[in-house]
Amino acid sequence: MTHRLEVTTPSPREIAMTRVFDAPRDLVFDCWTIPALLKRWLTGPDGWSFSVCDVDLRVGGNYRFVWQHVDGRDMGMTGTYREIVRPERLASTELFDMDWTDGEAHVTLVLTERGGRTTSAMTVLYSSEKARDGAIQVGMADGVAAGYDRLDGVLAERMAAE
Repeated sequence: MTHRLEVTTPSPREIAMTRVFDAPRDLVFDCWTIPALLKRWLTGPDGWSFSVCDVDLRVGGNYRFVWQHVDGRDMGMTGTYREIVRPERLASTELFDMDWTDGEAHVTLVLTERGGRTTSAMTVLYSSEKARDGAIQVGMADGVAAGYDRLDGVLAERMAAE
């Protein structure tokens, strides 16, 4: 079953994205935190690949993600983990190399499981309403939805292998 991404703006500076996955939350959490799994689904839109995926999964640890387009362009992002409660919560900062969001954003991912399905609720708090609106205008939700569709496939493969 394919689930839809629900996108809301709960405050002038936030975007909230909610999606259900047909998998246990410990597996969904792993797909958010293990580089080999992240690289399989967080690839970005068509034409992009995930070329750098460094994760130091500890409070205060950093991550570094770089995506590369077929035309040679790069898009990089760095962040710091602020809270890790496996398998239910992950909070971090994010800052793009080309700082189009006017500073650091704060991301909170909450995973809840019921009946073998996991609801992923991700909230991104931007520095301003203008930054939030900019993220919406560049099609962030479409990219997240495409990534989550790929994540469905990774989760199905992992569950079949277990």
